[in-house]
Amino acid sequence: MKTTGNTIFLTGGTSGIGLELARRFRDLGNTVIISGRRKDLLDQIATEDNIEGLVLDVADPDALSTVTTKYPDINVLVTMAGIMRDEDLHTPDLAVAEETIAINLLGTIRAIATFTPHLLQQPDAAIITVSSGLAFVPLALTPTYNATKAAVHSYTQSLRLQLADTGIQVIELVPPAVQTNLLNGADPDPTWMPLDEFTDESIALLQQHPDLEEVLVDRVHFLRAAERENRHAEAVAILNSSH
Repeated sequence: MKTTGNTIFLTGGTSGIGLELARRFRDLGNTVIISGRRKDLLDQIATEDNIEGLVLDVADPDALSTVTTKYPDINVLVTMAGIMRDEDLHTPDLAVAEETIAINLLGTIRAIATFTPHLLQQPDAAIITVSSGLAFVPLALTPTYNATKAAVHSYTQSLRLQLADTGIQVIELVPPAVQTNLLNGADPDPTWMPLDEFTDESIALLQQHPDLEEVLVDRVHFLRAAERENRHAEAVAILNSSH
């Protein structure tokens, strides 16, 4: 993926990793459009960061259909929109599970399905999906989140194989625990990876390896490589020991 001169549409870009990536892509000379569900946040970002925003809910089947009409130069899609909720499976809350699936998994699939026909006509086209280290080693506290991210990983692999002859590059961003308020909207754990460090390392990897398939910062290798290195059970135990 080239990292400058693109028109990038990024879902879920009003906070956390999404907003910081949008800022970095903007600073590299890209035109960036973000989406989110809160107009007040989008207006604030437009004023403070000069990043245009659209009020959009990826769980709405019709919400994405007009984006490429308004922004016909879009050649990169980043499917960042997601939520992370804890769940007690002794007393399951189906509404939480359904909302997580609707946004994290179906929202990703919906965005890709909507944009792929457009991207097929664009030069230097790319799709960046966002999974998680928890796709590979589950955190018991967030079972549906883990499952959606595992599904995003698998879907991304199939997408890459099917689009291999089209010129659309398919990249998977795999964050570790990053200092954002994604988990229940709460303050982050100070032991998690600082957001600036994660974004700096991710952008550097994209710049240094334009043909890469997975963006893997050093901190996520403990989770990503656990099964391959025959230490999955150990990684599960370590990850869940403090929760």
